[in-house]
Amino acid sequence: MRRFIVSALGLCAASAWAQSSTVDSYVSTESPIAQAGVLANIGANGSKSSGALPGVVIASPSTTNPDYLYTWVRDSSLVFKELIDQYTAGGSSSLRTLIDEFVTAEANIQQVTNPSGTVSTGGLGEPKFMINETAFTGAWGRPQRDGPALRSTAIITYANWLIANGNTTYVTNTLWPIIKLDLDYVANNWNATTFDLWEEIDSSSFFTTAVQHRALRQGSALATAIGQTSVVSGYNTQAQNVLCFLQSYWNPSPGFMTANTGGGRSGIDANTVLTSIHTFDVNAGCDATTFQPCSDKALSNLKTYVDSFRTIYTVNSGIAANQAVATGRYPEDVYQGGNPWYLTTFAVAEQLYDALIVWKNQGSLTVTSTSLGFFQQFDTSLTIGTYASSTSTYSTLTTAIKSFADGFVAMGAKYTPSGGGLAEQYSRSDGTPVSAVDLTWSYASALTVFAARAGVTPASWGANGLTVSSSCLTNNGPTVSVEFNVDVTTVLGENIYLTGSVGALSNWDTSTAILMSSANYPVWSTTVNLPANTAIQYKYIQINNGAVTWESDPNNAFTTGASGAQTLNDTWR
Repeated sequence: MRRFIVSALGLCAASAWAQSSTVDSYVSTESPIAQAGVLANIGANGSKSSGALPGVVIASPSTTNPDYLYTWVRDSSLVFKELIDQYTAGGSSSLRTLIDEFVTAEANIQQVTNPSGTVSTGGLGEPKFMINETAFTGAWGRPQRDGPALRSTAIITYANWLIANGNTTYVTNTLWPIIKLDLDYVANNWNATTFDLWEEIDSSSFFTTAVQHRALRQGSALATAIGQTSVVSGYNTQAQNVLCFLQSYWNPSPGFMTANTGGGRSGIDANTVLTSIHTFDVNAGCDATTFQPCSDKALSNLKTYVDSFRTIYTVNSGIAANQAVATGRYPEDVYQGGNPWYLTTFAVAEQLYDALIVWKNQGSLTVTSTSLGFFQQFDTSLTIGTYASSTSTYSTLTTAIKSFADGFVAMGAKYTPSGGGLAEQYSRSDGTPVSAVDLTWSYASALTVFAARAGVTPASWGANGLTVSSSCLTNNGPTVSVEFNVDVTTVLGENIYLTGSVGALSNWDTSTAILMSSANYPVWSTTVNLPANTAIQYKYIQINNGAVTWESDPNNAFTTGASGAQTLNDTWR
């Protein structure tokens, strides 16, 4: 038996080594291809971006099924954030010209009147434009409020580097006016509904809220640095309000971030994993408030997200429950056949690599009741606690998680064609590349995951030490009276309580949940004053002798009106 165990461990180690070697080779060959793929899709000199003006990023050269020959503010900003990170870390000087062209292009696009409005009446929420910087006027999911936040974050990163290198004048005169337009839009519209990351659902989006929070924090710091102090207080106040709202997306049972408050889906979505990597701050440790990659909430969420794809894709058949699989946008997806995406599969690996970087830096990792399920994938006997880097448990876990992360890159490698081209998706049936060819975001996602695997981290954005305020705008502004009614049969000694995503609903704390009245049994009722114009999530719970039972997922959700009263009639799920 002992010889068998040693042999099995040896086989596992050999398998992990072989996978790591495969990924090493893929990184080596795919890195220059991905870099070239990004640059080919940037006008005016990109080899696949003919017709695009200088600094304009085309989403893909594909013009039919689907037609992606447009420029999206979101995609462009994420792509240039990666290029700016490259350049400011000592990358090729040729990137400087592209970055300056991007700044000029986006300044022009900000001023284009479009179906969402003018620059001063909502036009900054327009998601996509023609590649000659004119408006796209067709029907579309608009507005999309993540674009201004992501664009300002990219340009602020450039501005911070310029200031550190003695070019404050250019920042103040050229960059700040562009940045301020976007930040003012974020500050004034963060609590309005938006079409989500995938342009399908109009509600509140976790990704959008998180990147809005980051943008306001960075914008405040930049404004202070260049003496634009008149906006600092307003940005700080709204950043604190957004951080408060960000906490409302948490679904405590079974433990994942609800990506969108509307749409009638499970809420399990790559939106949340992308949030974790695009708001990563290496100095923030494993902070759950800002959903850092190694936080217990982010790890619990990651497991829920990954597991949701294990049984729905043919390419995942026969893969063990603790091994990497192909992942897509969300399990209910049907777009272009509802396939895995390269960028979502790489995002899982990137979150894990980011987590490994932080654990190494702090010399320990902590397992909580929230993250226990994630860690028990690698050690079923693991218990809650903090494990120092000097312990065998730490070594076992981090080695296994590194192999797990490599598995997602290996999955992308397996379905990357021989030429290295990265489409938008790969078939759920056989892994063949499908949908838009040469997706710029796919190439950029390869570059960021490769950097994370190498231990490279972007500059800190100020997430360290943030706390959620006990009072937020969403709890201190105008309120509306909401009557909650739920039809539920109970037994003697059992009571029904209400809890939810804002302070007035106890912020999901079952110990302070609101006891409902049984005067009209079997309908239990209570009336609560809630913040106006706010997306709310809530659930009913049963408590009997201290034992708490949650109703089934997903969370109930609605948006309060501007004034007056509302009545909600529910049935226990």
